[in-house]
Amino acid sequence: MKKLLPILFFSISLFGCSSLELEAISSSEEETQRILALGLSHEENLLEASKLSSSHMVSVVTLQLKNAREEKIQNEIDFVESEKFAEMVSISEDNLNFMGPEIVNSIKKGVLQTDIDVQTHFLSGKKSEDGELLHKLNITIEHNSSKKRQYLSANLCDQWMRCDGNEQELNVISSNASGCLTTGCNYVEKMELSFEDELLKNMIDSGFTLRISTKRSSNKIKVPSAYLRGYLKIAN
Repeated sequence: MKKLLPILFFSISLFGCSSLELEAISSSEEETQRILALGLSHEENLLEASKLSSSHMVSVVTLQLKNAREEKIQNEIDFVESEKFAEMVSISEDNLNFMGPEIVNSIKKGVLQTDIDVQTHFLSGKKSEDGELLHKLNITIEHNSSKKRQYLSANLCDQWMRCDGNEQELNVISSNASGCLTTGCNYVEKMELSFEDELLKNMIDSGFTLRISTKRSSNKIKVPSAYLRGYLKIAN
């Protein structure tokens, strides 16, 4: 029994420390929200935070206020960009087909001057007679190589850019070669992936990154939040 008492007291003290720690975290978030609710400027928010009781609380709330300001600025930028993308979405006369603008990226893949992949991708959508929307991510990859690539898989990446799970069905449409020399040919490879409307809407705040892979290499395709917002604003 005597041996159990020190263990019990030690456990209680640990629990007490944990409770204080959780309380401090909760209080800092509450203080941050209280200051933000005042409707002050960012400089005035920081001044208000400097009046808090402890230096630790001041530093934590100050950091949270700075993060909130950066998030607000980014949201404003994304809104302006999304409006631009929305204006570029094409709609068919019957309002059943939608096509977003193309995004083009050049990716350096090797040491040679010709080791460049040109990625072009855009979203398109089609509404069925019962009103259901199905979207496609259309991808074109142009590259100079000795042979065409065989793309085998496509995976959505998470927020930490881990792309090992969440596999999507990849449909390779065509692979055409031109301008062939002894060093290789100019290949244009086209593929597409289907996305349900709900899945795209669930990713609207963050956008998404997709990795498409061959046996030896991979390409990452990024659809920004602003693009997704603008496209879905029209494709509905």
